[in-house]
Amino acid sequence: MSFKSLEQLVGAFIEQNALHEQPLPRVVKCWADVVGAAVAAHTRPLSIQRNILWVATSSAAWAQNLTFERQRILTKLNPYLPPNNLLVDIRFSTAGWQRSPTINQDNTPIKNDHPSYIVTAATRKNHLRAVPENPRAAFQHWQNTTRSRSHGLPLCPQCQSPTPPGELQRWEVCSFCAAKKW
Repeated sequence: MSFKSLEQLVGAFIEQNALHEQPLPRVVKCWADVVGAAVAAHTRPLSIQRNILWVATSSAAWAQNLTFERQRILTKLNPYLPPNNLLVDIRFSTAGWQRSPTINQDNTPIKNDHPSYIVTAATRKNHLRAVPENPRAAFQHWQNTTRSRSHGLPLCPQCQSPTPPGELQRWEVCSFCAAKKW
């Protein structure tokens, strides 16, 4: 049995813990160093799923430009990660830019935290309902959902159908009536 110095023991302990550290916090920690301050100001690493890094960008233009640079970024980013957690790809998207989603234990975003997910009393009630058993019940469910969404919308002066206010403001009629004029 050989004795090791305290420095060697602490070094081995730190190295062992580094191998078990989750990859996303490591990526977040080194992101600005890898991509640079200008790019880091317009990007935010969100999650890692199946060794693919998902990054939110401030605009679609940033997402497109960075997609062309993803191999270069991967080459610079992988040395910061343990060998068993190397990234195979990066996906850039504007989804999640406005706010960072809550992350589950397995590093997957929660559906309700996506910016496009809007919870209303009607959607909450609809999600609690059982799946319709037959086509008639499914149609009735769809009809009720459509009615609840269009309730309170102003009516088109020409066809009297519920119309989003933006369409009335732009064309003074619904989009269908406006298309008939063209």
